[in-house]
Amino acid sequence: MRGDHIGIRMSSGQRDLYLAILATLAAGAAYVPVDADDPDERAEMVFGEAGINGIFTDEGFRKLNPSTGVDQDEPHLEDTAWIIFTSGSTGKPKGVAVTHRSAAAFVDAEAALFLQDNPLGPEDRVLAGLSVAFDASCEEMWLAWGHGACLVPAPRALVRSGMDLGPWLIRRDITVVSTVPTLAGLWPAEALDNVRLLIVGGEACSQELVNRLATSDREMWNTYGPTEATVVASAAMLQPDHPVSIGLPLNGWDLVVIDGEENPVRPGEVGELVIGGVGLARYLDAEKDAEKYAPLPSVGWERAYRTGDHVRLEEDGLYFVGRVDDQVKIGGRRIELGEVEANVAALPNVYNSAVAVNKTAAGESVLVGYVSLEDPEAGFDHRAAKERLAETMPAALVPRICVMDELPIRTSGKVDKKALPWPLPGVGIEAVGLSETEEWLAQLFVDVLGVSVEDGDADFFTLGGTSLAAATLVGRIRERFPTVAVRDLYDHPRLGSLAEIIDATAPSAQNVKKRHVKPVGAGTRLLQFLWQLPTMTLTATNWLAWLLFGSNIAAALGVDFAPHTSWPLVIVFLLVFASPLGRIPIGAFGARLLTAGITPGNYPRGGSVHMRIWAAERWSDASGARSIAGATWVLTYARLLGVKVGKSVDLHSLPPVTGLLSLGEHCAIEPEVDLAGYWLDGDILRVGAIEVRAGARIGARSHLMPGTVIGEEAHIEAGSTVTGEKK
Repeated sequence: MRGDHIGIRMSSGQRDLYLAILATLAAGAAYVPVDADDPDERAEMVFGEAGINGIFTDEGFRKLNPSTGVDQDEPHLEDTAWIIFTSGSTGKPKGVAVTHRSAAAFVDAEAALFLQDNPLGPEDRVLAGLSVAFDASCEEMWLAWGHGACLVPAPRALVRSGMDLGPWLIRRDITVVSTVPTLAGLWPAEALDNVRLLIVGGEACSQELVNRLATSDREMWNTYGPTEATVVASAAMLQPDHPVSIGLPLNGWDLVVIDGEENPVRPGEVGELVIGGVGLARYLDAEKDAEKYAPLPSVGWERAYRTGDHVRLEEDGLYFVGRVDDQVKIGGRRIELGEVEANVAALPNVYNSAVAVNKTAAGESVLVGYVSLEDPEAGFDHRAAKERLAETMPAALVPRICVMDELPIRTSGKVDKKALPWPLPGVGIEAVGLSETEEWLAQLFVDVLGVSVEDGDADFFTLGGTSLAAATLVGRIRERFPTVAVRDLYDHPRLGSLAEIIDATAPSAQNVKKRHVKPVGAGTRLLQFLWQLPTMTLTATNWLAWLLFGSNIAAALGVDFAPHTSWPLVIVFLLVFASPLGRIPIGAFGARLLTAGITPGNYPRGGSVHMRIWAAERWSDASGARSIAGATWVLTYARLLGVKVGKSVDLHSLPPVTGLLSLGEHCAIEPEVDLAGYWLDGDILRVGAIEVRAGARIGARSHLMPGTVIGEEAHIEAGSTVTGEKK
């Protein structure tokens, strides 16, 4: 009921997760999300601090404590809508409560920003791929719910998988994406072809990313805002080759840049960004709330949130410069180094410690904990330390550990973080006896993870690899071996095993037999030339039919020089040569006659079978049958070619001119699927039949090779290639 706090801890990518959030809000309660992958200890701490009355899990809803709320249907504006915990500098996460007033203001303010010429609506589909424990997920959800659009949940592992996400976005017609620049940078540009609104935030956005993803057909926005100010406080539309700013405040939000004396700075100067206005949230800890939301007398604000971010004030908006304190962002997640340092300092046998953020050679930000030991002779158990840290912190906060004799100290007595070693001492390939592929992969492990590879059994994830690091590594591998997928790394994370997979799918050049392919003979080229005469004549009949029709109309209007042709003849010409009623049968029957008797098999390039298939395609093109055989006529065209079409088939791609295709009942073929059923392998034409059985679905832009059989109810993802078995 109204005023209760309800915990949410459910697996990502499922509908029930978002239904649980909506149900909680509809009841007037506040939802308290914890990522399903976070340690149990963190979940217990978060739910304990928030004082939850019940919890949604994958098993359903469970009531924990008696309700403390009010039995009333609708929440009040000052009631809490959600409580999200952020990283804390003391080592303890901080609970931030956002009211319905702030949440509603956020939804309204963003609606006034994006796509004003063609607003979001029911036809849009919004990607939901961020953790609901991350406040940016609120933007995803309300971009959909605030405009009647469809929210499309995706497993987070898929969102972080880089190139593997592309077919998923295309197949589900995603038009709106809100994400962090790190993830957007992993995706190929074509994955966003259908996206008309792209929002990035949570960390600095590079000019290179803007130049690649901001197009004339897509609005791209950079948003900025801490959890403490309700998701987003400012935004800027991004343009290629224009400086990347964090923009101007949202409607209802107030921003000011102050100097060390807390006075506003002048344009062109750098200072700390402070936020006021309707978006201000509150900490559950009243003492911390009073400290962090203290008044700002210089501008007359009773409550103001000091962000700790240094920005430069310019006439056209704000430009992010860096952090004032030790707070950092990795993969869009805001992290207080103090929380990580507190946990590292608590590890057994640690005397002194510090945590820093470093960049690997591959450009990935990683946390590194530097420790000196209380008893050097007792040593340090890296595996046990990692397991202990993983029990108390989310995976994103677990650092790799570097043991040092002593840490560099400043005169103030604090650790001199600038003097901490990076890359880590001795990092490199220590393994011996590696194959050429293993040696190459080992160097990629070192580049991406910044750790040593000691042997061929080195496990990518044991070495500290994350899903983001996995996507980065696979992207590097694909530069040489394009067919490698992220799932290959998850299935074979060990160095030697992954190398075997790569060697098996991409044999070395010396093992490939060279073939000499002769060009087609002069006789074949002559026949191709001669065949153009009837096909061009057929094309001309369409124009002739319309010319006769236009001439008759002109003659009827009194144009003296316009000849008149018998109307019945003109109508026959129009029906036969200018309408689908005539053009589709002409194209289909002509192609069927030309390819009659062709069966699956291998034929010489330029031979009679090759020429007949080529001629059939040219004839179909000339008749216009293939250009007008759209969704309305395509099944008719397919049947006339001899394709076996079952009941209730949904076909949106062109059938093969050979007719060697069988479509089972209720199967679906999405647009731009290659069903040709033949391909040229050097000087060999390989022809085969294709069978798609009942209930199967073929994703857009897929390629079914000759001899392919798709089983019942099978689902082929968009952009896939399916090869037929060799008989």
